[in-house]
Amino acid sequence: MWQLRRFIPSRVVVVAALSGVAVLGSAANGLAASTASSPVSSTPAAGTPRLVTTGTTQQIRQIVQCGSTMYAVGTITEIASGKTILNRGGGFSFSASAPYKVTSWNPQVNGTVDSIAFNAGNCADAYLGGKFTSVDGTAVKNIAEVNTASGAVVPAFKSNASAEVFTIVGWHGHLLAGGAFKSINGSAADPFFTSLSPATGRNDNYLALGIAGNYVFTDDSRTPAASNPTKVYNQQLSNGGTRDLVEGDFTTIGGQPRRQIAMLDLGTTTASTDAWDATEFNANCATVEPFYARAAAWSPDDSTIYVATTGYKPANGPGFNPSSPRAGLCDAAAAFPSTAGPVTHRWINYTGCDSLFSTVADTSTAYFGGHERWINNSNGCDVAGRGAISAPGMAGLSPASGALTLNPTRARGIGADDMLLTSAGLWIANDNFDGANQCGGVAGHAGLCLLP
Repeated sequence: MWQLRRFIPSRVVVVAALSGVAVLGSAANGLAASTASSPVSSTPAAGTPRLVTTGTTQQIRQIVQCGSTMYAVGTITEIASGKTILNRGGGFSFSASAPYKVTSWNPQVNGTVDSIAFNAGNCADAYLGGKFTSVDGTAVKNIAEVNTASGAVVPAFKSNASAEVFTIVGWHGHLLAGGAFKSINGSAADPFFTSLSPATGRNDNYLALGIAGNYVFTDDSRTPAASNPTKVYNQQLSNGGTRDLVEGDFTTIGGQPRRQIAMLDLGTTTASTDAWDATEFNANCATVEPFYARAAAWSPDDSTIYVATTGYKPANGPGFNPSSPRAGLCDAAAAFPSTAGPVTHRWINYTGCDSLFSTVADTSTAYFGGHERWINNSNGCDVAGRGAISAPGMAGLSPASGALTLNPTRARGIGADDMLLTSAGLWIANDNFDGANQCGGVAGHAGLCLLP
């Protein structure tokens, strides 16, 4: 998911010597996570649709699969399928298998779609959340239900959120919607994270979490944190379907103190805050990026949680000086146990002050995507420190140790905003910023790449 990016010219540097991985202790919307026992290929599949690389910057924010069809949404205006250029507004869909034929679906959204979700396996209708005021010529506000054949808005579902909707997930007859909104479809009862009826869009009272708070602090230079209003930004259902990770800008959720990331227990009648508590996320990163826990993923057996962060560098203390070793959880890939109660990281792998925006995992590999230049870079900030390895755009890490195990490379662009594992392999959603179109060393993959 996207909010604040740091655009830094790419520098390809390889320095191999010492490990840059800090180790402590031992080692949803799409299909179920892959249980592959070996990493995906470094060579992308040919023939997948792509963003047009000329003109304005386009970005795919999320990709999901429903039935045999893939759906991609974001800030999208034109895509290419082979040599054919197609106009698409906010999203497009295509076959999940070769030759990846693009469908006629064109929702014609006049803004950005951040999230797409489906309910109970019904692929005839999709729920869109983002920042927009019109879908297929119909006035809506930041949320809508859309027919996946015609692109038309489904009028029975209310379509009015007071601010941006960043994430929607379908779960057991509920739509769990998070964002910056204070009211949604006539209800102000559960701001920022609300459960909606898939039929009406009304609050169905499944969530009552009282989310509140934001981050107020200064760095060592006494620079205050940038404006960071309360919001729910991202979420990930466990593979078992009983828990939900939630990331956002908050300090309390369900009456419990939590900063940036929390785990919910999904009961039959209501959700509650789990005892899982990663207090390392209480530390502050750079004042320009006060919210930095942007994405997370579950291991296939739900025993481990992987987190991808932005943040640049700590606001205070160890790691604040760019010339000192990295510290904290800023601009890093990290793994935590999912056990209830206070937890600390199992390992951290630093990028050296470049952002990561997405992560997903199978049994063999934890995959991370962003606009990073390096991995294993605990001794550098915007330079390749001792032990750094060039790994632009994405990296595959060992679930046990966090060491680099897969390095296909990808054009950095703005950054890989979403990853999805299906039976076909690893789908990577990205963008065409500055003409970015390379994945796995192969050109022609702007905005979308499949590593089979």
